[in-house]
Amino acid sequence: MSFYETKVLPKLLNLVMQNKEMSRQRRALIPDAAGRVLEIGIGSGLNLPLYGAAVTEVIGVDPSMELQAYARERAKGKPFPVQFIGLSGEQIPLDAGSVDMAVSTWTMCTIPDAAKALAEVRRVLKPGGRLLFVEHGAAPDVGVARWQNRLDGMWGKMCGGCHLNRQIDALVTGSGFRIDRLDTLYLKGPRPMTFTYRGSAVVA
Repeated sequence: MSFYETKVLPKLLNLVMQNKEMSRQRRALIPDAAGRVLEIGIGSGLNLPLYGAAVTEVIGVDPSMELQAYARERAKGKPFPVQFIGLSGEQIPLDAGSVDMAVSTWTMCTIPDAAKALAEVRRVLKPGGRLLFVEHGAAPDVGVARWQNRLDGMWGKMCGGCHLNRQIDALVTGSGFRIDRLDTLYLKGPRPMTFTYRGSAVVA
């Protein structure tokens, strides 16, 4: 991996992902988590302070050891144990039906095979288990979508493989989930980067 990917990008992501708009979306989602929680793409651990008293354990999956160092600091002193798995979401070394809920925040855009990762999430969730997600992705407006497609390759190179044009709701439902709540909106900022899907889904 390059110097940019290991030294610059993790610091940049930790900073950018704390912006006011994204923090507001986290606060609207994460407090609904309960029980044994799997968080794919835990990154620098920005969700950890938002988990409530109903959470008994958090298992964070992320391949970046540099981001994991931030997350380990944020995990200190939490009233629940936090376990870290240094892998991408396509392979989750947990037993089937072993977690109550899963959380994904700005993660499905970056995982190389997001459909496979979601299938793994579905596998490890208990029957009736729930996925909470907030993600950016493909916009419904034709002009915005056109720019997303144009910028996608360059954006991915700058942002660790992030894609602008993934259809998040289709990814979720195509992986064996039924979406029971979905809000879509543009956050403040350039529209190709800010169309957002926030919702929850249950194992179908």
